[in-house]
Amino acid sequence: MNYKKFVKEILSEIIHDQMKPTMKYYAFDWDDNLMYMPTKIYLVDDKGKTVGMSTEDFAEYRTDIGKEPFKYEGHTIVDFDKDAFRDFKVPGDKAFISDAMKAETGPAWSDFVEAVNNGSIFAIITARGHNPNTLKEGVYNLIMANKNGLNSRTLAENLYRYRNIGNEVTGEKKAKALTPKELREYLDLCRFYPVSFGEGSATNPEEGKIKAMREFISYCKDMAQEIGEKAFFKNDVENNEILPIIGFSDDDPRNIDKMKEFLDDEDTEKLVKTYLTKGGEKKEI
Repeated sequence: MNYKKFVKEILSEIIHDQMKPTMKYYAFDWDDNLMYMPTKIYLVDDKGKTVGMSTEDFAEYRTDIGKEPFKYEGHTIVDFDKDAFRDFKVPGDKAFISDAMKAETGPAWSDFVEAVNNGSIFAIITARGHNPNTLKEGVYNLIMANKNGLNSRTLAENLYRYRNIGNEVTGEKKAKALTPKELREYLDLCRFYPVSFGEGSATNPEEGKIKAMREFISYCKDMAQEIGEKAFFKNDVENNEILPIIGFSDDDPRNIDKMKEFLDDEDTEKLVKTYLTKGGEKKEI
């Protein structure tokens, strides 16, 4: 398959708004948003003992760690342990892939299922520091295993439909089972941003997530522009302008607040909608 041709022909969910087609894209935080992973952040108490803290609890306490002692699960936490995020970085790549296959799903999982099964373009924007290919491999395994509502055959049919825009996909024309090659080509179109990979900070991931979102917005605009040039739309709209709409979900209020500040300053077209999933409930912010 010609990669550039595939980029031009893959089509996300189309919504008509004031005679302009709109493409829907998705961006997801991983921990406690898509999945409740067992990975721990390591802290140290006043007796020098290492204490593991869940990612959900860390979202609440992270601005307090190392400033003043506080109580946590029977311990008095005084600071981060040495290499506190060791399991969230490249040394934890193998564990991430295996943990993702058995972790419970989070409040944004249904949106992820919608994105994948429809063949939509998505981004993973996480504070983790794994190799980006590790995140991609974890998602690859989840899709191939049809985990928790993911449906590789539905994805295959939609990818087939997007490659044959204008042709109804019925009967013999329906796609067969998704091949590993097709799935990898699809995931190559998606984006994976572990923002503490390399020089990024896991303790303060807000700026990294903003940088990732800036890149993803630009990528979505470029892809939408390419699709807008396709003859498919010429008889449907007065012009070929395509506006991407991006939904971003995160369980950490600080990340959402900082992202909103960034979007208020730079997203003049209001292309991005933000959703807070703290406590397991999703609400638009």
